[in-house]
Parts: sequence; structure tokens; C-alpha cells
Amino acid sequence: MTPIQVLLVDDHAVVRAGLRMLLSADPELEIVGEAENGTEGLRLAQELAPDVVLMDISMPDMNGIEATRRIKELCPDVAVLALTMHEDDQYFFEMLGAGASGYVPKRAAPNDLISAIHAVQRGGVFLFPSVARLLVSDYLQRAEQTGTSGRGFDVLTEREREVLTRIAQGRSNQEIAGELVISIKTVNRHRENIMAKLKLHSRVELVRYAIEKGLIEV
Repeated sequence: MTPIQVLLVDDHAVVRAGLRMLLSADPELEIVGEAENGTEGLRLAQELAPDVVLMDISMPDMNGIEATRRIKELCPDVAVLALTMHEDDQYFFEMLGAGASGYVPKRAAPNDLISAIHAVQRGGVFLFPSVARLLVSDYLQRAEQTGTSGRGFDVLTEREREVLTRIAQGRSNQEIAGELVISIKTVNRHRENIMAKLKLHSRVELVRYAIEKGLIEV
């Protein structure tokens, strides 16, 4: 099995050293590079094409939010996972808006970080509980303001509900196809129908909906 290639972007050398030691203990992970600011992280992401970038937010030169935005524009297949000391809603929503697939505070347990790397590499979304609550709260506020909270399961077929739950759990299209014994093309068609029926526009919105409806736990 090919290891998940990880790029570390953090302006503190001691943090990078600790992450390298932690992640190197997992045979399924491989550190392919390190950067001390967003500009260098962007350059290495283009050169190395890692599977996952662990991205700090507060850095000199180019911060993690702008670096994430640029990486997703130039390297859309690279997943970005925010690893930061910030747990407030401002940074959280800005990182998600920039294209990050997950958000983990630096106080998280090592197993949470490793699980997050695996989840975003598979195309899933990983949100630490403290920030997931921000997402749910924001969803409920928007739903109340726009009257969309009634978008329930009744608009979806049974198969679409099965696909929705698995997407929200972080399963890849290939994994969903295997579990439901359908083709990847069919999974894609169900995904498009789900997004259209629920008026969702991204995987993050889909996960937010799934959390609010109790389809997945955080």
C-alpha cells in the first residue's frame, strides 16, 4: 500500500519536528516536505503534489488561509488540513471557504490528527468536535433565516439517503460503490441529485446538513 504523502507547513521548527516524529511512527504516512510559511508551502505543494498538506494559519509572508486558497486553485487534488491553535469561528470559516477539507486544533490527541489525515486523503471532511459545533450552529442560524431547515429526507430516495450518509462519513466514491454494489458513475449521479434536491453546493455543506439531521456524529 502506497503511504499517504504529507507536506508540513508551519512557521515553528519545533512544531514541525514534533509532527514529523509523530507521523513517521505511522507506516501509512510519509512526510515528503516541510515549509515555514505559506509561500514556501505553495511552492512545495506544486513541486511535490502531496496527498495532504497540514497547514498552520498564522504565519509570516503568506498566511495559511491565502496559501490554502492558492493551493486549491493550482493543485485541486491536494487536500488541505488546517492544524492550528485557533478555534474561533472567524478562522474556521475562512479556512473552509478557502478550500480546507478539515480543521484540527493543535491541542487534539495524536490519534485525532492521524484519523483526520486519513479522512481528508480519502476525500472526506474531518472537523474536531469544538469546531464542528460552530458549523452546526451556523447551519441552524442560516436555516432559520432562510427557511431551509425543513429540507428533510422525504425529498430523497432510499438509495440517495444511503449515499448521502456515506459521503458525510468520508467514504470515497469507490468505497461507496463497493459497499452498495453499484458503479462509481451511479454514485456520482446520486451525489448530483442529492446536492440539487437539498440545494447544497459543496461537501462541507453536505456534512453540515448530515450533522444537523443526526446522520453522523461529531
